[in-house]
Amino acid sequence: MDWLLDLFAGEGIAHTILIYSLVIALGVMLGKVKFFGISLGATFVLFMGIVAGHFHMGVDEGTLKFAQEFGLILFIFSIGLQVGPGFFSSFKEGGLRLNGLALLIIALNIAVALGIYAVGGTRGNELVGVLQGAVTNTPGLGAAQQTLIETQGPDVAMNLNEVMSMGYAAAYPLGVVGIILTMVIVKSLFKIDVNRETQDIEDEKNNSLLKPHIVTYRVTNKLIYDITIERLHNIIDRNFVISRVKRSDGEVIIPMSSTTIGKDDLLRIVLSVQDEEVFDAIIGPHEEMDWEHDPAPVVSRRIVVTKSAYSGRRLGSLRLPRGYGLNVTRVNRAGVDLLASANLALQVGDRITVVGQLPDIERLAEKLGNSMRRLNEPNLFTMFIGIFMGIILGSLPIMFPGMTVPMKLGLAGGPLIVAILLGRWGYKVKLVTYTSSSANLLLRELGICLFLASVGIAAGDKFAATVFNATGLQWVGYGFLITFLPLLVVGCLARWRHKLNYCTIMGLLAGATTDPPALAYANKTAGNDAPAVAYSTVYPLTMFMRVITAQILILALL
Repeated sequence: MDWLLDLFAGEGIAHTILIYSLVIALGVMLGKVKFFGISLGATFVLFMGIVAGHFHMGVDEGTLKFAQEFGLILFIFSIGLQVGPGFFSSFKEGGLRLNGLALLIIALNIAVALGIYAVGGTRGNELVGVLQGAVTNTPGLGAAQQTLIETQGPDVAMNLNEVMSMGYAAAYPLGVVGIILTMVIVKSLFKIDVNRETQDIEDEKNNSLLKPHIVTYRVTNKLIYDITIERLHNIIDRNFVISRVKRSDGEVIIPMSSTTIGKDDLLRIVLSVQDEEVFDAIIGPHEEMDWEHDPAPVVSRRIVVTKSAYSGRRLGSLRLPRGYGLNVTRVNRAGVDLLASANLALQVGDRITVVGQLPDIERLAEKLGNSMRRLNEPNLFTMFIGIFMGIILGSLPIMFPGMTVPMKLGLAGGPLIVAILLGRWGYKVKLVTYTSSSANLLLRELGICLFLASVGIAAGDKFAATVFNATGLQWVGYGFLITFLPLLVVGCLARWRHKLNYCTIMGLLAGATTDPPALAYANKTAGNDAPAVAYSTVYPLTMFMRVITAQILILALL
């Protein structure tokens, strides 16, 4: 049995892969176990890594560092590609307020941490580790550790990073508890009825002004008899699409800009809800009409854009009414329906709803691709050229007044920024940035598991002696204060001053701490997608700021 002992306690490639596989497998399995209705998910990989390191089941330093940094890059880059398309739009309208509150939480987290540092509670690297654990932000930990390596050198940074990882692990469990406890306290303080909040969300969703709205009108206004569709667009200065016209004699046609409107024609119009009153006044009354079961030879189909040549092309440039006899009624992007305006830039993965003759639809489908097999193929070139550019950006030294050493975005910040930019504008340089949800999730989970396992194994040798004593208990207490106080202040402010819905507040608190377990609790409590919407609204900016501020704190405190 010596071969088995050597496999677990020896060295070499087989030993390294065996230890990583065991740590990640057990961590993922235990991460699904719920404690008081809360599961820690992939974070349990960190604790299993600590156990492995404690029993000296380690791996060589070079392999450990490679797995840690490469895992962090995969995780960060996948997140950036996912949030990139909606990153800049998240600052619009209500998103601006939510992001402002999230930034306030970040500022208060740092203020509490600096207050602890000012009274001599802990050293700089310990404090940053506790802070990142308290706000459950693993990329921030990775960015801070990378900054230490860049500024202090690998040898000096090794011990500092081990202590930082221990502080992170000590503060993390109560960090999750503190987020959920804040949600419970806000609910109790303001005597919130969750069922009523949920109903308010549903009412708001039913009256949404952004979702494409389909109405059938009968033309009864004499002033628009015999005018063209193009002229009607000039009269009604709104964004709308007339997908089908049924003449008074029963003929159904696909309208073009030159098509004239006649008396008693039925118009199927896709518009925004807030514009409905305008159409009521100009066109005529609503008409109940089941277009899908109409015997006319006009059908509605969805076509998926899978050819990269059409990424970035304006919808109007396809000239579908004239070239194909088709009308586009709406575009679905990442699960969200968008109005099919002529200036809408297409992206690979968009699902466009078209109306017309079946042979014409099939011709367009062949042109745009409409191949799910092609859509599921991984775009490895985009990923690795993006990582390449991200590492270059992360290695650029940036000088700030008052700092003795330049700051670098590092292996976390650089790839994150490049991924966000590619996710938003990659199509302009002909890069296909679409990644299926399952592929993105796989890369993200693989990356975070490699990173957490490496951090745990590196810190495990000294973890028990350092954490299970007065210092470790102190870290736990400091972490809880960093988590709880800012969230409670902003949670109360969001409800009292801004009158935000409680479901949205829960998503805000979870998103501002980038904490999936807290989001899972919020979703279960709310029973709707409002927490997830708020979470995704603040998540991109929050993740970016957590990574950047972690590096700035390391440079400022050491």
